[in-house]
Formats: sequence, structure tokens, C-alpha cells
Amino acid sequence: MNTPRTLGIVGHGAFGAFLESLARRFAPGLDVRVFARKATPDGARFFSLEETCQCDVVIIAVSIRAFEETLLKILPLLKPGAILVDVNTVKEHPARLLAQHAGARAWVATHPMFGPFSFEKQGGTLNGLRLVIAENNLPPETLAAAMAWLKGLDLDVITMSAEAHDRMLAETLFLTHYVAQMVASGGFVRTDIDTLSFGFLMDAVESVKSDTELFRDVFAFNPWCRDTIARLEMAETEVHALLERGT
Repeated sequence: MNTPRTLGIVGHGAFGAFLESLARRFAPGLDVRVFARKATPDGARFFSLEETCQCDVVIIAVSIRAFEETLLKILPLLKPGAILVDVNTVKEHPARLLAQHAGARAWVATHPMFGPFSFEKQGGTLNGLRLVIAENNLPPETLAAAMAWLKGLDLDVITMSAEAHDRMLAETLFLTHYVAQMVASGGFVRTDIDTLSFGFLMDAVESVKSDTELFRDVFAFNPWCRDTIARLEMAETEVHALLERGT
């Protein structure tokens, strides 16, 4: 595998901007190009879609709702040998689209299990933060080299199938978002007599409650979320019954 010299980021929302800042900080040797619909290309930071797609590695950093449309625009613009990277929170849906449309183009479906909030809470380091690598069509030596580079940044790199990822995600990140939305909707806030455990709960709530777009997208594109909701509702009924038995 030739060492990538250029990195293109398509999409410059909150996560795309976060990826740009990480790339400039932790991979200063890379020439980073960003395509943003609302930014005028300046040839220094922001570039046209065509110029951004001529990079060695191209990351699609758009919402999952916009993923297929963006993918179809990007594929004809990629240079030979470029690697296409998906960073969506859900993995089965984009992996299926990549397998369907990318043909012989190299691609890898990943999920960085962190964002700006958790990165800052970690102290501004990547040490121990998790990154999942799911479906891909990279040659074994290319995948191994990429994983070695990521681990060299102190990331905890985990490999698993897209289905296994989405099943676990429904019971972890989505469950956290679901509970956070309920706590926020109920008007529960911090008090002067918070217990340590309540503080942990509110930390989780505050880290995700404002990201309603991601919450809805994960539910829409991860079918395992419905099972999580059903189990939670059943558990709520059982807990109510337990309380009634106590009286």
C-alpha cells in the first residue's frame, strides 16, 4: 500500500469539521481538502467536489439520509486507486450501498465511536477511543497497513460485521439517545443534591440530547432499534409491576 498523501472530506457539518480538525492535528503530513456545499472553493482549505475526489483517500462525511445521493456523485470523480471511507453511525445500510454501487473501487465502512464531546471529555487525545471497521473490499495488506496506522494514533480499532455492529449499536448508542430524549422531555435537570450516579446519567443525557437528527437517522436506518424499544417498553411494564407488588 502506498502511503496516502492527500485526504478529501466530503461534507462539513459538525462531524466533517471535527474530522478535518483531527486530520490536521494528528496527520499533519496529509494534504487535506474539504468540500462543503456552503463554502466557496479557495484552493487552500475548501475545494470543488471534483478536486476533493481526486485525493488518495476520500471520506464521505454526510448524514446517512444523504449518503446514497452523495456516493453516486462521488464515484465517477474518484481517481484510480483511491480509497472511499464511510463514517456513518449505522453500518449495514451504507455497506450495502457501497457493495452495490462502488464496483471495483476500494472502500471501507467504519464508525468512529466518538465525536467532539467525547474527544474533549477525553482530554483532547485519541488514546483509547474506539473505531470500528466493518465491511470492506480492501486487499488484506492495505487493510492491515491502515489498521496499523490507526492504532499508531492510539485508537482502539475493532473489526466486526456490519450486522453485529448495528445490533450492538441499537442496544448502546441508540438506547442512550432514547433514554436521554425521555429524560429531557420529562424536564429532569441537575439539582443541588445530585448523587454520583445521577451525575453520570446527566453526563450521558447532555452529551446526546441535542443531536435529534442523528437519533432519528439511526432509528430510520437501523432496524434493530425497534427491538430495543420493544424490550425497553416491556421492561418498563415489569418494573411497574414490581413496584405494585411492593405495595
